[in-house]
Amino acid sequence: MSPPKHQHSLGKILRRFRHNRRGSAAVQFAIVAPLFFGLLFAIIEVALMFFAGQVLETVTQNSARMILTGQAQNGSYTQSQFANYVCTQVPASFFDCSSIYIDVESWSSASSVNIANQIDSSKNFINNMQYNPGGPGSLVVVRLFYQWPTFVTGFGFNLANLSNNKVLLQATAVFKNEPY
Repeated sequence: MSPPKHQHSLGKILRRFRHNRRGSAAVQFAIVAPLFFGLLFAIIEVALMFFAGQVLETVTQNSARMILTGQAQNGSYTQSQFANYVCTQVPASFFDCSSIYIDVESWSSASSVNIANQIDSSKNFINNMQYNPGGPGSLVVVRLFYQWPTFVTGFGFNLANLSNNKVLLQATAVFKNEPY
């Protein structure tokens, strides 16, 4: 007895499936899309992080000028007053101003400069900020820190250097105070 006409052999079904290309684009997109979007978001995140670093550098340079020229010292700025001035330099809502850490240290000579790392061995931020703008002719280091959050941490792409999936952005200005 011969098999019924509606039954097909397994080989014939596999050949038909192999030659049918409908839906192959959707399958290829489903395979490639997660990698593409992961890479796209990683590029955007790195670009935003570099832009934030440049903004922080600009804010640091502009704020350090107050100390360099003696305006902060002559105005008897306290640490909180200098922090308020720094906040006026930050572009609108780019950084949370209350999360910017400001460290101002001064020395009488370059041989006595000692700048500590702000990340400990457990990848925690060390908050030991000082405010000592020095006097005329002092060597001054102004550092601003901001903990930038990271979002794209999959596929082995994690730029975070802090334990809470954040990158510590740091901007530094080093100068000798003018004889004001």
